[in-house]
Amino acid sequence: MRPSIIRRSGVLASLRSGCHTFFFSSSIFPDTAAAADGQSSKPLSMAEYLVRSWGLSAAEASKVSKLSRGKSTQKADVVLNFLRSEGFEDSYIKKIVVLSPDFIVYDVKNNLAPKLRSFVDMGFSKSDIIEIIASNPSILTGNLKRSILPKLEIWESLFGSRELLVKIVKKNRWCLRYSLEKRIFPNLKFLREELGISEDRVSRAARYHPGFVGQKPESLYALVDRADEMGIPRLSPLYLWALYILQTVSKEKVEAKRNLLMSLGWSQTDFSEALRKSPSFLSLSVDELRKKMHFYVEEVGCTPPLIAKNPSLLGFSLKKRMIPRFRVVEMLKSKRLWTVKCKFTTLLTFSDKKFVEKFVIPYKEEVPEVVKILEGQEGILLALHSG
Repeated sequence: MRPSIIRRSGVLASLRSGCHTFFFSSSIFPDTAAAADGQSSKPLSMAEYLVRSWGLSAAEASKVSKLSRGKSTQKADVVLNFLRSEGFEDSYIKKIVVLSPDFIVYDVKNNLAPKLRSFVDMGFSKSDIIEIIASNPSILTGNLKRSILPKLEIWESLFGSRELLVKIVKKNRWCLRYSLEKRIFPNLKFLREELGISEDRVSRAARYHPGFVGQKPESLYALVDRADEMGIPRLSPLYLWALYILQTVSKEKVEAKRNLLMSLGWSQTDFSEALRKSPSFLSLSVDELRKKMHFYVEEVGCTPPLIAKNPSLLGFSLKKRMIPRFRVVEMLKSKRLWTVKCKFTTLLTFSDKKFVEKFVIPYKEEVPEVVKILEGQEGILLALHSG
């Protein structure tokens, strides 16, 4: 395990330095006695209080109050005032307390504010923090030094930079909920030591799919067993990608797709070869596979084994690339203008710009139909205008 994975001093030192702007000001903490003065002579029940002050429905308030039985509305007022003063809209506040009822009685000055401030020190903006906490308030239930900061540092080390940490956590807020001891550390050790996956490939997997690294270790072991059974070599550069695909596709669905492809002309050897070359085709639905195979075989004239040898062909969009380009080629052939010896399957790999420059712009005056065929294709239109 690299030293950066287990370091703890970076963020902790920044918190102790006192050089950072105090994002969450302690001056907003209201005095609990003052909060009590504002209450009516007849104390509200917790449920009534949550409806009136936090905007919960009667049903939501009843559920939250049961989980917060015996808690003080005065303390809840401190939390409510703090959240509002820091920019949390009422809709976010309501979402937070429904997802995490204990939130209403957090110790703001000694617990909540320091934890939120740690996100500021890591580079998160105020709006980022509000969105992250509103989606996963339980993130703040952990200990600051033993849980929150170590998680932020581990993910920063895996992602490679603080900028990527902020960007990825915003999109994948659940990654801060994964246990380091029960999930992250065991999975990293298994990937590196048991499977021999390089540091760079592990980091890449974490960046694109944090949930893959954060899954239960038993689930990861099961994925490896499935990959072994399917003949996917562990030394393949696509091995981690294959594991991720298998994580998203059940055994039953894989079997259904295998049966479909074999009914359309693939052999078991074809299926295994396609898996080794480009396992992404398993992420397509049965219907998508059927339509694409039909197009290649019936319209283009490809043989099923040829598609198995080039499974990346199944990754192209039928509506946005395969059909429009095929119609352009057929149109030019009908006008006796097609002089290219390149295979159609090769043309599919061309960028929109290259395809337009070679097969559309030279003929758009003589055969304006080729432009009409591509109408509505954003990338194609941009290429046309730039040409």
